Amino acid sequence: MNSAILIVDDMEINRAILAEGFKDGYEILEAENGLQAIELLDKNTNIAAVLLDLIMPGMGGMDVLKHLNDNGKILHIPVFIITAESSEKMLMDAYNLGAVDVISKPFMMNFLRCRIGNIIELYRHRNDLEEVVNEQVERLNKVNLSMVETLATLIEFRDCESGEHVKRICGLTDILMTAVSEMYPEYYLPRGEIEKVVTASILHDVGKIAIPDGILNKPGRLTKEEFEVMKQHTTRGCDILTRIPSVMNEDIYRYSYDICRHHHERWDGRGYPDGLAGDEISIWAQVVAVADVYDALVSPRVYKAAFDFDTAVKMINNGECGTFNPKILNAFNVSAEKIRRGENDTENS
Repeated sequence: MNSAILIVDDMEINRAILAEGFKDGYEILEAENGLQAIELLDKNTNIAAVLLDLIMPGMGGMDVLKHLNDNGKILHIPVFIITAESSEKMLMDAYNLGAVDVISKPFMMNFLRCRIGNIIELYRHRNDLEEVVNEQVERLNKVNLSMVETLATLIEFRDCESGEHVKRICGLTDILMTAVSEMYPEYYLPRGEIEKVVTASILHDVGKIAIPDGILNKPGRLTKEEFEVMKQHTTRGCDILTRIPSVMNEDIYRYSYDICRHHHERWDGRGYPDGLAGDEISIWAQVVAVADVYDALVSPRVYKAAFDFDTAVKMINNGECGTFNPKILNAFNVSAEKIRRGENDTENS
């Protein structure tokens, strides 16, 4: 499909002059008002540039620029303002909305063909580069996820309970982090960041690789001394992560390190390893802490049977597993049915 130039002007003679000047190199699309222009912009994917009059009956050129800003196309399609009498303020407003240049009347076609052609070529190269970068970022993200999953698999070899545990933690973290973000503006994270937190949650127990088998898989209650060793999985995990940041997405590394170290901290400061309290603990570490405790309760372990869903929810709300942020508990309770269905989905998978 040939590249197209969209000419938007209520004066037919202006459209005709411009169309004649560009017809040899481009498909020509014409609109006599802003509404027609928007319809053509939404329908055609091959528009290489827009030549836009600002002052037209009905919907004017400013509305077209605002539409291009709203859908992000202004970043990929150069817009040239057609003008004879537009005020300086109107032109500045157009530039602020992303217009790249002004075409003054009367038209000097040879000059316009060179100038507009050069900018179209510049945008084409920039768009191609952006596509290449996006492909590289996607490839890197796949490598990051693969590496994270490989580290989680290492835990599974050491701790027969952790393989499925880390998979369930991802689902629980997604549900809880999304709910907290939607319910409490102070904890808001965009969807892309939540996905990074979910990926990072896989590594919350990576430090268990360094815990002796006799403690990690002991069927009975740990002694005080053994529990002190077990607590070291938080800091030992961070030691492991510090050796691999260069091959991880920077944000995922930051989330992973924080979650690994702080998913056993508690709201009242009685957790470990740093004794943080309240919002000294990052919201993502707080969320993973609740997800971790819930999954530990409803899952059978070598030292206990699984609790049923209702009992687990009651124990968490009653503080039997440590104190948690009341806002996260509220989000946990609001999301209870989603969490229950997630549990059932896991059992049926």
